[in-house]
Amino acid sequence: MKLFKIFILAGLLASCTKDFRETNTNNNNPTNVTPDLLLSGVIRNMMNRQVNSAWGIGNIVVQHHAKIQFVNEDRYLWGEQNSVWDDVYDNYRNLQNIFTTLGQDTTNPYYGVSLVLKSWMFAQATDAYGDIPYSEAGKAKLEGVYQPAYDKQEDIYAGILKDLARANSLLAVSGTTLDGDILFGGGAASIIKWRKLANSLRLRYLLRMSKQKNVSAQMQAIVADAVNNPVFTGNADNAEMVYLSAAPNQWPLYTSRVGSIDEFRVSKTLSDRLTALGDPRLKVFGRPTQTSVTAGTPKIQGIPNGLSDVDALAYNGGVQGVSRVGYTFACLVCNDLNQAPPDPAAPRALLMTYAELQFILAEAREKNLISTGDAATYYTNGITANFDYWKSIVPAQYGIDVTMPAGYLTQTTVAYTGDVLAKIALQKWIAFYFNGLEAWYDWRRTGMPEVIPGPSNLNNNLVPVRFIYPLKEQSLNGVHRMEAVTRQGADNLNTKMWLIK
Repeated sequence: MKLFKIFILAGLLASCTKDFRETNTNNNNPTNVTPDLLLSGVIRNMMNRQVNSAWGIGNIVVQHHAKIQFVNEDRYLWGEQNSVWDDVYDNYRNLQNIFTTLGQDTTNPYYGVSLVLKSWMFAQATDAYGDIPYSEAGKAKLEGVYQPAYDKQEDIYAGILKDLARANSLLAVSGTTLDGDILFGGGAASIIKWRKLANSLRLRYLLRMSKQKNVSAQMQAIVADAVNNPVFTGNADNAEMVYLSAAPNQWPLYTSRVGSIDEFRVSKTLSDRLTALGDPRLKVFGRPTQTSVTAGTPKIQGIPNGLSDVDALAYNGGVQGVSRVGYTFACLVCNDLNQAPPDPAAPRALLMTYAELQFILAEAREKNLISTGDAATYYTNGITANFDYWKSIVPAQYGIDVTMPAGYLTQTTVAYTGDVLAKIALQKWIAFYFNGLEAWYDWRRTGMPEVIPGPSNLNNNLVPVRFIYPLKEQSLNGVHRMEAVTRQGADNLNTKMWLIK
């Protein structure tokens, strides 16, 4: 009898093991994901981060926006700002998965596109912090490198530029099957746009490092060979993510509380400068104060940056006397009297635009870093392109005319005469509106246009020039972090990184 029971049990176990693998496989937790799904996730996450970084810090520090309460950001009491760090390294893991899946198949367009994204992402991180893990980043899973060394910013920039040049060359001869591309739409038509982005980014980063390196030959090689090094040629090439009107791919700020949105207002710096220029783009960036609308004399009036909580709430008679952020970027229920509700599909997330490229070329030509083209033409193209861009995306129901006024380009404060570098910087600053941290990165390089710390700033009247390293790095990668701090300088908001020394 006992022997019979043993045979039955053995038979049952043998039959059950056939289904163990299938039963213990969670079909909702895949171990392999195709490149198209990984690509769309990386683009979405990083472009959302662009929006959130612009909203939380970028627009504040360059004085596009200011705050009326909870004003720590405006007073430079920043503490940790880990979103760039976390998003870059988190999403780089998925780029690594794409590279692993493709192996040595560099003819696959996902390879070149991933190199472009990798370069842009690491540029974002090194521009924010300085020296960071780069050459050993992303090697924990495959190579067991859990505490990567911090590379010098100079070496990181060299790697970024090398990868962008390689991406351009690889995509020139790659296949054309590209899905999951929510930036340019995918397919064969998007390949040339990724090449244009790669080369336009090369020009951005070359100019950014021009204080430390002679970049003239590299910049000229790009602009002199449009066939092999195509760049943006119009607004149709803009690297921007178009949001949908419904979740889950909505403008990320729509998930914020109404009160959190309403803390952010138009900066007086922005409203004063654009009012002096007679610039209708101000109507895109801000709304007339409720006080002025009630009085029948609508006017956009910003608030000074860097006020204390008490002073900010009381400025110009209170919150009714300070302009809200424009409808294109507003929360869905932040409506003013007699205004149409915001269009949820109107906002965009910007990576790089044709207007920015034109201002880069204008500055480079003016400084004789390149010999191709005319600086004044590049400058005019940049202004015109930015006007045309906002005119094309602002919904008609807002009733905002973004047409460039007659005589705008010939007025003294805009015409390409006198201190032309300051004028390029000012128009570029306007065009950088809501483009992540780019306006801040560019201001650090030139010091133009002027950014004056507010009266209640908490940083000894200094505008911050970097983020501090995430505090978790002290315990997770303390030795290498300390090496970077020793090499770069104190881990505070005012330490100048290699790019701007």
